[in-house]
Amino acid sequence: MRSATLFTVLLLSLQVKGGVRTENSAGKGNQRPEETETPANDSDAPFLGNLLVVPMDGSHWVDLKALAQELGRRGHRVTVVIPEFSIRMGPGKYYDTVTYPVPYTQADIDSIIAANKDVLEKSTLSFTDKISKRFNQFRKIASFLHSTAESLLFNASVISQLEQQKFDAMLTDPMVPTGSLIARKLGIPVVNLLRGIPCLMDMKAAGCPSPPSYVPRFMTGYTDKMTFRERTINTLIALLEPLMCKLFFWHFDNISHQFLGEKVGIAEVLAESDVWLLRIDMTLELPRPLMPNTILVGGINCNVRDALPEDLLPWVSGEHGFIVFTLGSMVSEMPEEITSVFIEAFRQIPQKVIWRFTGEIGGSIPENVKIMKWVPQNDLLAHPGARAFITHAGSHGLYEGLCHAVPMVMVPVSAEQPDNAEKMASRGAGIVLNILTVTSENIVQALNAVINDTRYKENVKKLSELHKDRPVDPLELSVYWTEFVMRHKGAKHLKPAVHELNWIQYYCLDVLAFLFTILLLVVVLTVKCLKLCFGKLGRKRKQ
Repeated sequence: MRSATLFTVLLLSLQVKGGVRTENSAGKGNQRPEETETPANDSDAPFLGNLLVVPMDGSHWVDLKALAQELGRRGHRVTVVIPEFSIRMGPGKYYDTVTYPVPYTQADIDSIIAANKDVLEKSTLSFTDKISKRFNQFRKIASFLHSTAESLLFNASVISQLEQQKFDAMLTDPMVPTGSLIARKLGIPVVNLLRGIPCLMDMKAAGCPSPPSYVPRFMTGYTDKMTFRERTINTLIALLEPLMCKLFFWHFDNISHQFLGEKVGIAEVLAESDVWLLRIDMTLELPRPLMPNTILVGGINCNVRDALPEDLLPWVSGEHGFIVFTLGSMVSEMPEEITSVFIEAFRQIPQKVIWRFTGEIGGSIPENVKIMKWVPQNDLLAHPGARAFITHAGSHGLYEGLCHAVPMVMVPVSAEQPDNAEKMASRGAGIVLNILTVTSENIVQALNAVINDTRYKENVKKLSELHKDRPVDPLELSVYWTEFVMRHKGAKHLKPAVHELNWIQYYCLDVLAFLFTILLLVVVLTVKCLKLCFGKLGRKRKQ
């Protein structure tokens, strides 16, 4: 995940009925100055489409925004639908925004994010109490996502406004399938941009085979070369995946039934997607089967950079360089005991540290440490003075560090982050520390190792060269496929027929049963014929 600060979306233009507000980068309604009339008889004129974007908040917004901005810059009409209050979503230069009211405030969002630091606190609670506490936190986040989705889907004014605009395609992140549901309702093709869904629903929806014999499941930490024990566990997890998906999306299934007015679940809705843009790259991931409408665009944000702010220039210059320290969008503060460990470690190193942190710090801050509520992470990592990256190993930060060949000290917190960290560490590009038990000595040793031991820099540089050595830039590739779907109103010719088959047909169990029946019949007839022949031979011998 890429670090960012919380802000309230600025609403600059027209008030329309039903609580809907539209905003244009130029502030002049829905017509942007960069749009031009395309001559009807000019076959050489570039295609300019009409794209609807329904993003997911947090770090998921980073890549969607980069793609929306680039498509808008090329002249396409891009409309982004966002809630009144969000973690980091907002207006942009090359796209219009439509905002809708939600039943919470910015303070409620801040409260949910602040609660994430509880994951890092040492607790004296019993095991059952800890589970109960985590479950309640999960329920709060799920409730937040559900209420955001319902506020848009059941706002008839917004949906009617979107329907009238006759979009050519939908760009969305299906981790929260609001955009996919709207696309089905409006009858427009879908382009998905995502890291992945934990229960592998994205792979199932795209029709990609996922044999548990060599495709490890999320959060197992396994590679594609598994022992018998690991394959057994991996297979059991694979068998439980349909149940996990059902639990993960059960409330959205109910929302789907109400919104669409038909008994269609999220799995069926996602299966209609035309193109899947996956934010992964085989430099870090393991080889696995993919369908032709599944495109790898890991590192899409690599070259989306701006000049560093003036106040940061003194911090990125110097003999010893600097270290970037962020824990992503959702964790911007830590318990005091962990914070003090990092502060003490930073006192002992010569490098400057630029740290994204919003919590309280007891005692004095070292002179070489700059605390910021938000840091331009990608811009900093691209600077030649960057010596190391302390990260929680979210996918955005990992690929940005990989892109700019910055060795890492990884302190994973949750979700797929431990898996990501182990992949990077196994390739000799960084060191993994346990953030719950880390000491100042551990941090100093790890930083000295990745900065002073040339092996780490060499390894991450080799990985970076592999990552960037491809025929088309990931952002350019994402633009191409989004335009492809808009031009051709979908990509049905790339979809596999797997969703038209039931599980008996998919595994050819009916064919196997038929062939077994034929084989059994041949064996029975052969045995009977042999019996008859041997019987006649026996009678002849007796005669």
